[in-house]
Amino acid sequence: MNNVTNNGKVPIKFWLDDIEDGAREQAENLSNLPFLFKHIAIMPDSHQGYGMPIGGVMATKNVIVPNAVGVDIGCGMIACKTTLTEIDIDTIKKIMGEIRKAVPVGFNHQKEKQDDDLMPDYMRGKEVVLREYQKARKQLGTLGGGNHFIEIQKGDDGHIWIMIHSGSRNIGLQVAKHYNQIAINLNEQYFSQVPKKHELAFLPVESDEGRDYILEMNYCVDFALANRKLMMDRVEEIFRGIIGGGTDFFGEMINIAHNYARLENHFGNNVWIHRKGATSAKKGELGIIPGSQGTKSYIVEGLGNPESFESCSHGAGRRMGRKQAERELNLEEEVKKLDDQNILHAIRGKKDLDEASGAYKDISKVMENQKDLVKIKVELTPLAVVKG
Repeated sequence: MNNVTNNGKVPIKFWLDDIEDGAREQAENLSNLPFLFKHIAIMPDSHQGYGMPIGGVMATKNVIVPNAVGVDIGCGMIACKTTLTEIDIDTIKKIMGEIRKAVPVGFNHQKEKQDDDLMPDYMRGKEVVLREYQKARKQLGTLGGGNHFIEIQKGDDGHIWIMIHSGSRNIGLQVAKHYNQIAINLNEQYFSQVPKKHELAFLPVESDEGRDYILEMNYCVDFALANRKLMMDRVEEIFRGIIGGGTDFFGEMINIAHNYARLENHFGNNVWIHRKGATSAKKGELGIIPGSQGTKSYIVEGLGNPESFESCSHGAGRRMGRKQAERELNLEEEVKKLDDQNILHAIRGKKDLDEASGAYKDISKVMENQKDLVKIKVELTPLAVVKG
């Protein structure tokens, strides 16, 4: 932990010393909410979001805040170690070409609806899930855009790894928008003391609206995992088709989500832990912390630090906005950084600079700042990446 401020009703504990003004202001808004428990924890990859900073962890009693979960509900990482210890560039190029055919990226969806048995049971949903379910069947097994990726990596354990970052696609966005608007309307009706401009409208967890949101949020968390699993299954099929190997070619999948709220026990109290761009890091829990395009990623083990509500960062974190990156980063320099490392990358033009490594914080500093939250198990160096 780097520092603590006490400007609000509860302290804010920071695991970084370079937080931008907008994210600091949002953290202070959080610290003045009337239903908070204990303190606010800000992870080392933190930057400004909507309502709550990305990389924020908040504990509440008896209420849930849709904007403190965010719009890509259940977004997260999945990683798998292979038995391969080496892979040549020509083989990687073949694999990446087939991945691009098999996994729709950006705004693209599947041409056909995916099998029902690959989806979480829609009867667990309410209004939004029931409305969006059939569309979601065409979004299952798709990557999306932004910072989502599929990456082939070499671990310092000597093995080749596959890592995927993706979320709940449009169904998560629709659930988030629907319940955030309900929360805004209800907060106005009962004259909430939370300023509307802070974008932190809440739902009591015992209300019908709160229960419905929790139900549909959890559905989106499960859909996001099903989405990542299906992509990983298809990537594994491509590896087997090109390289060969049996069913024991791949190890167990590690999965970790970073946009959700969950009832947990901390400091002897049952509280709703909101992790927005933060991941669970319970003692002994395996997790994934990716770097930016062209930088290292990490398989980590949680240390169960109570001060962070047993949480850690979800990645490197942005140091500049997308449009700012397009304006200020040098295309040739960013491409050269990747080419010099012999990484097959996705930067082709100025519009791709929003996902260049120069747009992100230094992942080595981020990891140093949270060495009291996690310990590194495997360091992963990128070999090739598919971006949305």
